[in-house]
Amino acid sequence: MGMNENAASRKLLSLIFLIGGAVMLVVSLIQDFSRSGASYRGALLVLGIVAIILGLYLFPTLKYHRRIIYIIFLFPLLFTFAVTVIIPLCLGIYYSFTDWTGIQFTKFVGLENYISMFQDPQFIWSILMTFVFVLLNMVLVNVIAFLLALLCTNGIKGGGFFRAAYFLPNLIGGIVLGYIWQFVFNNVLINLTKTSLLVQTRTAMFAIIVVYIWQYAGYIMLIYITGLTQIPGDVLEAAQIDGANPTQTLFRVKIPMIASTFTICTFLTLTSAFKQFDVNLALTGGTGSVPSFMGKYLTSGTQMLALNIYNTAVSKNNYALGQAKAVLFFIILACVSLIQVRVSNSREVEL
Repeated sequence: MGMNENAASRKLLSLIFLIGGAVMLVVSLIQDFSRSGASYRGALLVLGIVAIILGLYLFPTLKYHRRIIYIIFLFPLLFTFAVTVIIPLCLGIYYSFTDWTGIQFTKFVGLENYISMFQDPQFIWSILMTFVFVLLNMVLVNVIAFLLALLCTNGIKGGGFFRAAYFLPNLIGGIVLGYIWQFVFNNVLINLTKTSLLVQTRTAMFAIIVVYIWQYAGYIMLIYITGLTQIPGDVLEAAQIDGANPTQTLFRVKIPMIASTFTICTFLTLTSAFKQFDVNLALTGGTGSVPSFMGKYLTSGTQMLALNIYNTAVSKNNYALGQAKAVLFFIILACVSLIQVRVSNSREVEL
């Protein structure tokens, strides 16, 4: 009887907490929408969440109690992810079909924003430049990073120093890095090239690629080093005993055994290059002339997709159109990433 009474009291207390927490959440949300009770609606929201968590914890169900505990511990992470990623994504898709000003919207415009962005030559040019930038950097960053990893794992004297030196540029913020290299191109290298690389569109894009490789190759190098150091030593010894030279060992033993590392590195390089913004903003600001593209003269020849979205929303104060571009950016990045992972996984199986 005592156990049953204890379970009944815990269940009653749990229901009180759950119902009370739900009521406080509903009241706080109603006050938020009506802009009333501003002084305490935040406190109601927090207390409601805490009450619901306590109600779930106290609920006397032995079968699902452990699962409830897991949910409680995961709740802060899931809640944060929902608030910072899922909800903004859904709201962004919703706002892309409106005339949203960044604060409010007055009407739905349907596909007008999407039609408008595809009629903009500057936006199409930004997409093309982004794809060119991504393709070149996927190849160059991974090749250079892998060569650096081989160098640092080859028993070279001072290998730890070289690892730290190659990784150091990744610790510098992109904005700071862009201004540092802007000074280098405009004041140091100009004595060799006679003119700044940032003047013309083609050379400016080359400069952005150089800075990106310098910043990101060291980070990718560390991942390759991790993969190379995890190759069993007896496998390498067996290859050496069988008469394999260093080149054969590299291409027939090391590379196949770190195929998953290549998948990770190409994925990280792909997503990072697509989202390139800070170096692009600080180094060139997107400037650069394009005499003729889709019948228009463009003045932002080095402007890539992320910077184009930022300028549309913030600089031109057209948040609805910028949000529509961001939705398309998300779709492009998701599709390309899925294709890359699928292709890389199939290559892992072949290797």
